[in-house]
Amino acid sequence: MSVDRRAVVVGAGIAGLSCAIRLHERDWSVRVLTAAPVEESTSHLAAAVWFPTRAGPRDRVLDWGRRTYDELAAQARAGVPGVVMRESLALHREPPEPQWWAAAVGEVRPARPDELPPGYPHGLRFAVPLVEMPVHLPWLAADAQRRGIVLERRRVASLAEAGAGADLVVNCSGLGARTLVGDLSVTPVRGRIVRVSNPGQALSVRDEAHPAGRAYVHPREHDCVLGGTLEDDAWDTTPDTVAGAAIVERCLDIAPALRDAVVLEHLAGLRPARPQVRLEAEEATADRPRVIHDYGHGGSGVTLSWGCADDVAALAGD
Repeated sequence: MSVDRRAVVVGAGIAGLSCAIRLHERDWSVRVLTAAPVEESTSHLAAAVWFPTRAGPRDRVLDWGRRTYDELAAQARAGVPGVVMRESLALHREPPEPQWWAAAVGEVRPARPDELPPGYPHGLRFAVPLVEMPVHLPWLAADAQRRGIVLERRRVASLAEAGAGADLVVNCSGLGARTLVGDLSVTPVRGRIVRVSNPGQALSVRDEAHPAGRAYVHPREHDCVLGGTLEDDAWDTTPDTVAGAAIVERCLDIAPALRDAVVLEHLAGLRPARPQVRLEAEEATADRPRVIHDYGHGGSGVTLSWGCADDVAALAGD
């Protein structure tokens, strides 16, 4: 591998690691700078079922999402740790309109009456990747290091500092872009989730329009993730058992089999939302190398990760 081209990626969430790997595959020498361990990243908390949430523009999200779906489906077939294909059910109280994201996922069919929980006359069935992030993200970081990518714990104050001695900086700083590049259009959208034991739930279920608030159940190997909330400009990630109890209550409407599940943990994370994902290049200046920005994925970090990383690598050039 040539080491003449040196790239620095800021951020070690799913966006940063996927970009680092795609650049390495194009013969870049890559360092990843992260202010905290991957276990403390927003990505690590993500429920991480493929589903576009709070990201735009829609046409680019569909393209990034389709390519990410294909990559994660291939990883599931290859047995990559933490990645599986999960049968899913989206519930509706009225006949659903055509789903704009359906072109990315293959077959989407109407649910049969026997597949619907009480009180729901309509639903859509489809299969999408589920990524168990506490398993997959540390594996992905280790895989990056096995490839020769360097992960360095270091907080940087500017892209000029990050890019010292490099030919390219990739900015995957998520919510940190507010201070790193002064982009105040990036705002937190708090997501509260509850982790419960899994009594045998195998189907991922969601109701995006539940009257009491957004509801989803995503089963993993040893637990289920119940959610959730989309709370704009909310910074406090202190666990809230009252909000968690409300999440559990509405999730029982969509997955009654969880009635006897045991609550294991209440969690909250901050999604880095922006009116549109920022994926673009900036030419070098006198004090820093060329920059490619890749942040502002909202609740779609995992859903868009590999498609965005493909575009970052293409912008970086051969």
